[in-house]
Amino acid sequence: MAEVTELPDYPMDRAARCPFDPPPALDALRQEPIRRVRIWDGSEPWLVTRYEDIRAVLSHPAISSDTDHPNFPHQSDAIRARRQRAKSFFTSDGPVEHDEPRRVLAGDFTAKRMKALAEHIDEIVDTLIDDMLAGPKPVDLVEALALPVPTRMICELLGVPYGEHARFHHLTKAFVDRASTAADTVAATEELLDMLGGLLEKKVEEPADDLLSRLAQEQLKAGVRDREELARMALLLLTAGHETSANMITLGTAVLLTNPEQLARVRDSDDLALVASAVEELLRHLTVVHSGLRRVAGADMEIGGQVVRAGEGIICAIDSGNRDAAAFENDSTLPADDLDVGRPARHHLAFGFGVHQCLGQQLARVELQSVFGALFRRIPTLALAEPLDGVPFKHDMSIYGAHSLLVTW
Repeated sequence: MAEVTELPDYPMDRAARCPFDPPPALDALRQEPIRRVRIWDGSEPWLVTRYEDIRAVLSHPAISSDTDHPNFPHQSDAIRARRQRAKSFFTSDGPVEHDEPRRVLAGDFTAKRMKALAEHIDEIVDTLIDDMLAGPKPVDLVEALALPVPTRMICELLGVPYGEHARFHHLTKAFVDRASTAADTVAATEELLDMLGGLLEKKVEEPADDLLSRLAQEQLKAGVRDREELARMALLLLTAGHETSANMITLGTAVLLTNPEQLARVRDSDDLALVASAVEELLRHLTVVHSGLRRVAGADMEIGGQVVRAGEGIICAIDSGNRDAAAFENDSTLPADDLDVGRPARHHLAFGFGVHQCLGQQLARVELQSVFGALFRRIPTLALAEPLDGVPFKHDMSIYGAHSLLVTW
């Protein structure tokens, strides 16, 4: 194959006829392990598209997640401004700025603790499905189920009043909307930090059984960390704790409803292991983080046979890596581009890899297993109430999903 010399823009557009697939251009670029692309600010970071190369980058000790680095390949000016205002451990490196604050929170999101919440999450899901069945048809699955499930759970875990959900949904939309300006995201960040900081101060005097109360007592009251740092940590959890899971519920439902054979395997089985497998495959197949994981090389290194110099930006296209045949076809009769709910896919990259992988991934897994284990069993005739090409997919957002999804039965 002849070498591609034209410098492509990133991110690329999806094909309208294939709303669940990564941009076709990424498939072509996977023929080259790594190449430069051009992003919004004219800079030319490296794009890594193959599974093994992405894992190597994300686990390399000299790779930096520090968003303050001058060559960090931000997704937009708005996202850069938000990160400057509310930098968190997720966008930092090292034992003090990353490892220690992550440890403060990690105990609240262990697999054991999240599995203990499964029965409670099941109750929430069943109540919401009851409400769907009792109401008019069609119904918007986003408003009826996909958004309420992860929102209620992260509110309960943090200790944020659920009555505030409309407010923070509106504000956090500025974080993922590609039309947002730097002023939009900074203003939303300020308001959310003020809200969370106020809750932390309240919980110094009036603690409850929630994460903000623990942080208020063990960190704020004890003088270990101040209100600003703790509010930033809470903001990361609040925004990440509902946005990605809500979009996965929406997209996962849509893709199963358009794949009847795979849907039947999930709907007609009482095997919890199959539901868990289906969730991992949906996470792999859909990869809602569709603008790549961004990094900077902290030293000269070789990636996919290419020397990357210290200080150069790197984008790991995890949606491409999750469709890499070399990583996902050995244990399935279906190609990596196809959905196979029985495919062993837990090694996917949807939650990242290495020290910065998603802190809340176990919560997301339990939520998704609850939804997909109940929704099609409770409503076996569930169907899309509009043509797939009429669904307003989130091409305009940095996290992929659908703005609404009308369903009926």
